[in-house]
Amino acid sequence: MFLPADKSDEVDLKKTYDAIVVGSGAAGGMAAHVLTSHGMQVLLLEAGKKLNINKELKSMEWPYDHPRRGDMPPDSHAISGNEYTIRQPPYAAGSAYKHVYSYILDGNGSDYAKNIVVDEKDNPYTGTQYAWVRARCLGGKTNIWGRLALRLSDYDFKAASRDGYGEDWPISYADIEPYYDKVDLYLGISGHKENLPYLPDSLFQRAVRLNPAEVQLRESLAKMGRVLTPYRAGVTTDGLKHNKYRSRCYGRGACDRRVGGCDIHAAFDSPTGLIYPALDTGNLTLRTNATVYEVTVDKDTGKAGGVSFIDTDTGKTYAAKGRSVLLAASTLESARLMLLSKSSLYPNGIGNSSGHVGHNFCEHLMGPGVNGLVKELVGKPRTLDDGRPGSFYLARFRNLSDRNPKFLRGYGFEGGSGCGMFPDSASMPGFGSDYKKKVRDYAGAFIGMGGFGEVLPRYDNYVELDPEVKDKWGVPVLRFHIKFGDNEKKMAEDMADSAREMFQAAGIEVLGVNREILTEGYSIHELGTSRMGADPKKSVVNQFQQSHDVPNLLVVDGSTHVSASCQNPTWTIMALCWRSCDHLADQLKKGNV
Repeated sequence: MFLPADKSDEVDLKKTYDAIVVGSGAAGGMAAHVLTSHGMQVLLLEAGKKLNINKELKSMEWPYDHPRRGDMPPDSHAISGNEYTIRQPPYAAGSAYKHVYSYILDGNGSDYAKNIVVDEKDNPYTGTQYAWVRARCLGGKTNIWGRLALRLSDYDFKAASRDGYGEDWPISYADIEPYYDKVDLYLGISGHKENLPYLPDSLFQRAVRLNPAEVQLRESLAKMGRVLTPYRAGVTTDGLKHNKYRSRCYGRGACDRRVGGCDIHAAFDSPTGLIYPALDTGNLTLRTNATVYEVTVDKDTGKAGGVSFIDTDTGKTYAAKGRSVLLAASTLESARLMLLSKSSLYPNGIGNSSGHVGHNFCEHLMGPGVNGLVKELVGKPRTLDDGRPGSFYLARFRNLSDRNPKFLRGYGFEGGSGCGMFPDSASMPGFGSDYKKKVRDYAGAFIGMGGFGEVLPRYDNYVELDPEVKDKWGVPVLRFHIKFGDNEKKMAEDMADSAREMFQAAGIEVLGVNREILTEGYSIHELGTSRMGADPKKSVVNQFQQSHDVPNLLVVDGSTHVSASCQNPTWTIMALCWRSCDHLADQLKKGNV
């Protein structure tokens, strides 16, 4: 597998690019891919470094080959789940540690991802408790994402019409379905068709196999009218002939040995899946270590004229010019950038005449779940289960045909079971040969799952600029005003209750039920803040993610979600971005933007 040379092109500051893309994750990479395929000259700016992810992850390195068995140096610290609940941000303030990272590194193999995520000391934020996971490097969080790739349906796009809460999206499933198909075929996705109207099928490659415990649960759930399906992973299991930078998945068993990521690139990541092929067109200029702090404005036309950025290493400032600007810095960072971009024409921030930038935040709540034991599997021969990029997904079943009296919308579960290199049973009490035998006997008999529930968008869940606190580069940081409401709390209760009931119905011994809701932000699925809509007074962008105020400014990341649904957002973000960039390329060629 060939990887391109580790270099970034110098930005031609005298040149006016057809498009400037801010951020290189799922959305930024997709924008670069689509626009360069249309022959557009594109400048892609990334705040972090271009890392050799293969050397970072080292997924086949054994723990005993690492000086600290994968742990970070003693001068580094990962924020624990409990710290988020008892402290207020900025979480690294006053810390005795030299480096502080988000909870995502609070586990095994933290040393392999410390260069991918941000140092909280350099990147503070304030306000309400929030577990913000950020990655500043080429590819962003796609380097370590969880790989679950799901589609939304009209149960999501038209949710407001179904239950009366919030706003409908200005699009339907029919509008985005062709672009979901394009993403499936270009990037590869593993899964099994179920023909569910509320969880549309993709154009799947070979699915992962469910193991005996998961099949037992699937068959029991079918009797309840519920569907457990093999994990729908953004992973190519059959290979991609059109991409020389990626390999098919061959089940090495390394998916769970690190914080995340895939160093053979069977799992989608933005650099190998999108950016490197875009560089091969000759139409893409890549500039890493470029922290954008302002979208500049042409005072005569009111359009976006380009961006101003800081060299992350030297602190020097630069300006680049573009016929269009696409924000793909992640939901919260894109909102921050729009609020920072104040001018005489846009005193409240660019594209913010509605006052909705930063508002209507939504995401997924996590925490409630269940762990159990399938007694019939104790002592059975070991199976190979950690060679899978995921185990199973249990689709939403609440508020579909009936109406739950306690809460709106729905939730799904991610889970798994089986034998792994590091068995869950190793935490059992004991010592000596009897203990070792017990660990082996129980290794493949445990099963667990955790819920992901839809958080309703609310105007009073928002972020704003902190008037006092700045980051390492002197840029004002975000101040959070985000809290779960009664709907989320009632949903969480039902998640825990239903999880227990489903395990019991399947004949699985329940070992524990978790009812605690994790801190806001834990899902890493931040959405909203610049929602799309037809009414400029109640939304920030139109159905093609163009600013109502500034037609050559697009926001193409999760910011434009009108609602969160309960499905993971990555595939939807990329499908929407592809659709919007096709539209933008057409409009640029016609001279309409």
